[in-house]
Amino acid sequence: MRRLRVVDSNDTVAVTHALREALTNDGPAVFPYDGVPEDVPAEVEQRVAVVVQTSGSTSHPKRVALGADALLASAAAAESALGGPGDWALALPLHYIAGINVVVRALASESDVVVDEHGFDAARFVAELGSARYTSLVPAQLARLVDLDDIEPLRRLERILIGGQAMPTSLAARALELGLNVTRTYGSSETSGGCVWDGVPLGNTEVRIVEGRIELSGSVLAVGYLDDPVRTAAAFVEHDGRRWYRTDDTGSIVDGVLSVTGRIDDVIVSGGVKVSLAEVEAAVRGMPGLATAVVVAAPHPEWGETPVVVTEVPVALDDVRDAVGSTLGRAAAPSRVIVLAGIPTLASGKPDRLGIAEIARR
Repeated sequence: MRRLRVVDSNDTVAVTHALREALTNDGPAVFPYDGVPEDVPAEVEQRVAVVVQTSGSTSHPKRVALGADALLASAAAAESALGGPGDWALALPLHYIAGINVVVRALASESDVVVDEHGFDAARFVAELGSARYTSLVPAQLARLVDLDDIEPLRRLERILIGGQAMPTSLAARALELGLNVTRTYGSSETSGGCVWDGVPLGNTEVRIVEGRIELSGSVLAVGYLDDPVRTAAAFVEHDGRRWYRTDDTGSIVDGVLSVTGRIDDVIVSGGVKVSLAEVEAAVRGMPGLATAVVVAAPHPEWGETPVVVTEVPVALDDVRDAVGSTLGRAAAPSRVIVLAGIPTLASGKPDRLGIAEIARR
């Protein structure tokens, strides 16, 4: 067994030191955490080096256990795709896999990490890029950066990795127009972060589609979920001698290029945070007069996707946002309220969610 050390993710120096020890198997496994976690075991199995807590698709978070080999395989594949090592600018929290990966990649190549200890501020981030050749961002951060008056330092970055959620087409076009070298990444904590770049798998990662669902295989896969054998068995399966991670995403592969088309469940990613539409709808329906309201997802130019409320009863958007945000968090707050004369229904009488979603996307 191996001792598990919880480290404040806001302390970049402490996390970096702990990761260095964990990756060389000389120290305890590390759990970067924002706050004080509950029910953390004192020990984990020997091959676990890092634990990452995700928001999960429900109110029950998942703790993804990653081995040093998986994280270093991810770093090696990234360095190969980037064309060589280089300094990184850290813009993401260290309790997220994308933030952890920035540090791991720098440690693996003995490069430096440019850190802003005050958190992400677009103008300050650009001004303090320094020696950085690479960075990793979520679309919401990129949206703030492209609106700055002076983005010349951004153009000098050799690669800007964008992940965590779908990037709006308009934002991608804007970045290209400004001469930014942007790469879309796809992956999750269970795959040591982004393992598919611009639709193409990195390293020995393989992608397949099983009944519409995206599955991923390769050296980057997690050990499983900490102290959760049931979830682990459901998410990680063996097939033809290979281990596969069953994502909750739907997709297609054309000429070897993966396209992500949606989600198996009702979860969206808004501003890098997973949001359950069912939970948002339950909160909205708890408001006076909104018992028949429907919540669907719609594209958003900054947040990727956001919940949208469709109702027959007029209600102030601020009231809805306050009611939802107070219980589920800011990312879950709806961006719009659409009032219809009648909620479209199926022959069964149930809401026609596909039709309602189409209305919300207009």
